[in-house]
Amino acid sequence: MGQIKVTKAPIEGLYIIEPTVHGDNRGYFMETYNQNDMHEAGLDMVFVQDNQSMSTKGVLRGLHFQKQYPQGKLVRVIKGRVFDVAVDLRKGSKTFGKWFGVELTEENKKQFYISEGFAHGFLVLSDVAEFCYKCTDFYHPSDEGGLAWNDPEIGIEWPELEGVYNGAPTADGYSLKDGTKLKLSDKDQKWIGIKDTFTFN
Repeated sequence: MGQIKVTKAPIEGLYIIEPTVHGDNRGYFMETYNQNDMHEAGLDMVFVQDNQSMSTKGVLRGLHFQKQYPQGKLVRVIKGRVFDVAVDLRKGSKTFGKWFGVELTEENKKQFYISEGFAHGFLVLSDVAEFCYKCTDFYHPSDEGGLAWNDPEIGIEWPELEGVYNGAPTADGYSLKDGTKLKLSDKDQKWIGIKDTFTFN
């Protein structure tokens, strides 16, 4: 292995990726992606699109996926701190409906690779977070699907988030421990639970 360490997560198809950081009194340098290192770890994905977003504290984006054009995503945080989550929607998988989450920060410089067949989302825990990700397929607006972020059947444990499930995926009644109210898009407050959502064959 070269400059990038790849570790399998407990759910097949999810990987924690840690770059080697070279630092001195001038700052630091690191490789954020190296195709040879990925290939050595058994990952041969090809990326076609890079995205970047900025979100404020308490924003939860997700849980998103594309149905006919599923995307693998290599995600990282370049500013701030988020809790990043993937949920297995592969119908034949032994971990169907299970979730895995990892904290991504500008300090730990970890990356998270989510293969095709998962729903993905994240919660912003810092005042501001800048989030970057590489995708294996293009964004198709008409193909987008989603999964309720607070579906009790899945039971995601979002850190620092408090509230009581009221039967809907709305932000009502939810806030971070410091009082910051949960912020969701209108779209993300309408997704359905895993019993009724799209699944991958």
